[in-house]
Amino acid sequence: MKKRIFAAMMALAVLPSLAQKQWSLDDCLSYARQHNITLQKARLQLQSAAEDVKGQKGALLPTLSANTNQSVGYRPWQDSGVATVTNGQVNSKVDKAYYNGSYNLNAQWTVWNGGRNRNNVRQSQLSEQQAELNVTEQANSIEERISQLYVQCLYLDEAINVNKASLETSKKNEQRGQEMVEVGMMSKADLAQLTAQRANDEYSIVEAESQLANYKLQLRQLLELKADDDFDIAVPTTTDEQALADIPALQTVYEQALATRPEVESGKLNIESSKIGLKIAKAGWLPTVSVSGGLSTSTNSLSNNGWSNQMKTNVNMSGGLSLSIPIFDGKQTKTNVARARIQQQQAELDLLDLQKQLYQTIEGYWLDATTNQQKFRAAATTVASQESSYELLQEQFNVGLKNIVELMTGKNNLLQAQQNQLQAKYLTLLNLQMLRFYAGEQR
Repeated sequence: MKKRIFAAMMALAVLPSLAQKQWSLDDCLSYARQHNITLQKARLQLQSAAEDVKGQKGALLPTLSANTNQSVGYRPWQDSGVATVTNGQVNSKVDKAYYNGSYNLNAQWTVWNGGRNRNNVRQSQLSEQQAELNVTEQANSIEERISQLYVQCLYLDEAINVNKASLETSKKNEQRGQEMVEVGMMSKADLAQLTAQRANDEYSIVEAESQLANYKLQLRQLLELKADDDFDIAVPTTTDEQALADIPALQTVYEQALATRPEVESGKLNIESSKIGLKIAKAGWLPTVSVSGGLSTSTNSLSNNGWSNQMKTNVNMSGGLSLSIPIFDGKQTKTNVARARIQQQQAELDLLDLQKQLYQTIEGYWLDATTNQQKFRAAATTVASQESSYELLQEQFNVGLKNIVELMTGKNNLLQAQQNQLQAKYLTLLNLQMLRFYAGEQR
């Protein structure tokens, strides 16, 4: 009994530790790489592309097939048959039903068809490489979204702490206001304004907590976690120095992105694939050479020879060389070539458009990082100034030198400055992280 009680106590001690597991950004990224459904689908597409390569390589090999046909015939009006002599007596046998069997072995090999088969292999290999790059591209997209949500959670977590500190100040102001009402130094109307400010701070906390819960829900969905899975993020220590780190040069990040981003490499492979597609289309104008061979035999129950003798004597072997030269195909090949050229031009334009969009994305992150870093520097000065100003306002309010409007205005200004500082700080951290992400650096 004591052992059971001890085991139960140990289980209860372990459960809180499991529920309190907190996910770092690396934990989220690592888990998403393994469990995200979009990534799993991309990996299945890669496996399918690998099978396509095997199938196209198989087209280079000869084909071999075997078949047999067994049939039964019936001749109802047959009146003559085979006569045999047994013990001096002549016996005549009429076989109205008979049995046929045929056995065939056929082989065929396309020796050359304008390079179409080999180009199909090469094109399927490029498709496999693109499928592999698509897996990386999907992973990058998910990791980028997770990073954005994670930083938003960090910002809201610290914003909640700022709002809670503001709430404590509001409670103290409300309590001081009640004391001043009791001694006749403040009207109840002014006290009501302090109460309203305290309630507004409570509302701000609830709203921020709701936003934080929503971002955590989006993270949970990206990680494919169940509703009953315990999930909370780890809140690392962030410093002002991290937000004030050097911003990498725009052109440097863009050049590194061009060299490392999978979507750029996939665009280049798409152009190469379209060039091979043009060669495949032009193969329609070229002749096709193929060889074939066959081996066949047959049996018939009406024959006087036995089954094994028939199988041997009826053997027939054949072989042949086939040459097909296209002369006129209703302009099908010409149309296919024209379409292949259009597809090649489209692939080239797609790559240019992709590079343009990539530059715009990086430029957006770079501008946001630069702007928010400048805002953060200015906001830090503003917060320090507003803190000093509010402390002085509180002292003057407590001795009756400042009215309720001035106190509330000072508090609102301080809270707004703190929120601006937080927002600028985390937006700077986010955009710096995105720049490192696009530059191919480890997160």
